[in-house]
Amino acid sequence: MKKSKLVLASTLLASFAAFSQTTQAPQAPVAKPDPVVATVNGTEIKKTQLDQAFEQNLMYVSDKVVTKEKVLNDIINREIGVKKAKEAKLQDDPVVKAKMEDVLYHAQISKDLEKKLQGITVTDKEAQDYYAKNKEYRTAHILFRIRVTPQKEETEEAMKKALEVYKELQAKPQMWPELANKYSQSSTAPAGGDLGFNPAVKYAPEFFKAINGKPNGYISPPVRTQFGIHIIKVLGVHEWKEVDPAIYKKIVYDQKRDKILEEYFADARKGAQIKINKEYLK
Repeated sequence: MKKSKLVLASTLLASFAAFSQTTQAPQAPVAKPDPVVATVNGTEIKKTQLDQAFEQNLMYVSDKVVTKEKVLNDIINREIGVKKAKEAKLQDDPVVKAKMEDVLYHAQISKDLEKKLQGITVTDKEAQDYYAKNKEYRTAHILFRIRVTPQKEETEEAMKKALEVYKELQAKPQMWPELANKYSQSSTAPAGGDLGFNPAVKYAPEFFKAINGKPNGYISPPVRTQFGIHIIKVLGVHEWKEVDPAIYKKIVYDQKRDKILEEYFADARKGAQIKINKEYLK
């Protein structure tokens, strides 16, 4: 009798133990080890870090074969460079600080506007409507250079010479190649000042305004831009079917992006304390 009770008790204990094991909460999965691939001045480079950098390198075309060894060496070099920069306190250098602030500026804009910017779309019609008002011209120019902040006399002298050449061209337009080669202070002078075909955004606003809508052969009066004083000649204009639509979709995209940025900063400026001394803007 005692023996049967002992057997029963043992069976119950075993059953209880088995039941308790099955009802315990599942254990958290054990994290996979992340091996140390290299150590640089005490800083560990883990395998996951190397793998991520390797995958990112494979996304870009390079004239060098991408290997894990090459990528690891790049990471090691970066660690050495960053450590050296910190020891030299380059983060306190005014030039470096300005660049760091640029990174922060763009990072903040990206954070705040990423969804809006990703939502920009440009249709074929929008690109064509833009092009109808901003066609692609082939132009040549005779450039009389002046400094960015010239003296009054310098500007007057350049304008005087430009007007003399313009009057000569009005009388003898066939003299353009010769006069461009003689007077133009531009690398295009030997080719008669030919700038080729360019979208409107590649020209200074004053330059494009002077030739927009003008026929082939048109020669403009002297035009002032930040580069100097130009006499401009229209050599040709492309129609829509002759241009790359992708270029103009990108231009319209940029305009929409800039509009979003303008609205973003207009709103941000409402909460900022801004004082402008306009007398220094003259």
